[in-house]
Amino acid sequence: MAPRISRVRVSFSVLVASLVLPLFFPECSSSSSVLIARASAPKSDVDLLEFPLNLEYLEAEFFLFGALGHGLDVVAPNLAGGGPPPIGAKAAKLDKFFKDVILQFGLQEVGHLRAIKSTVKGFPRPLLDLSPSSFAKVMDNAVGRTLSPPFDPYANSINFLLASYVIPYVGLTGYVGANPKLQNATSRKLVAGLLGVESGQDAAIRAFLYERKTQLVHPYGLSVGEFTDRISSLRNKLGKAGLKDEGLVVAKEYGAETEVNGNILAGDRDSLAYSRTPEEILRIIYGTGDEHVPGGFYPKGASGRIATPYLKHSI
Repeated sequence: MAPRISRVRVSFSVLVASLVLPLFFPECSSSSSVLIARASAPKSDVDLLEFPLNLEYLEAEFFLFGALGHGLDVVAPNLAGGGPPPIGAKAAKLDKFFKDVILQFGLQEVGHLRAIKSTVKGFPRPLLDLSPSSFAKVMDNAVGRTLSPPFDPYANSINFLLASYVIPYVGLTGYVGANPKLQNATSRKLVAGLLGVESGQDAAIRAFLYERKTQLVHPYGLSVGEFTDRISSLRNKLGKAGLKDEGLVVAKEYGAETEVNGNILAGDRDSLAYSRTPEEILRIIYGTGDEHVPGGFYPKGASGRIATPYLKHSI
């Protein structure tokens, strides 16, 4: 019979290796620390940390292409993991200020991908549809009619900001929902860091749009504020979990302390961020209202151990 090795001895050996190996083999320092971090994360944590990669890939590609006209395959090809290039993504006609801001967002997403994939193995970039027609469908569904001409997120700064309004907020609600389910301190620290920057991106986008809330979006006859309200209502409808999304202007009963109509940040009655489950997020990003039915920005579905089992039971 083989001798039994106690968990204490194994843990001690791993600790010693993490401390000693870098002293004698500096080139192993970063890779060994990644392996130890991955090994220490419970399986449930790994699944919850991998799932957001779907949205981080989406944001990285959308922002990078919008600002630069190219994405991860040029900026950080190793992070794409050999996944297919996004469909229809292109440079947006942004003014100088917003091009600067959107580029910063895109590079931040590169860091997010690296941080997650340094903690868990992750998966290659899924097929993403970032074509104008993909966003046009979202906007048509949001406003309840076919817009003419079709909404094009790359046409100008306002359109790109409205399209950007669609994305980061969904991810941040997912991080809020995942945080209390995480068992490992390293996992919680990572999610807190990701949530902080994703919330900042969403706040910046909302602030830019709030400043222009009464401006009409040419040629649709709807204001910026009305667009955000319709988009938020659509996400509530698709998520099928009640009110977890709010536009830039709300009835006073939904404003901070029921005192204001302005709603520069979305939050519940205590001004705390709303949370969403992975299933709710899938319903929204697929645009189908069903986690089993892919579509929208993910024509072949999202990846990872949480998302893929639902695809096996798709209609």
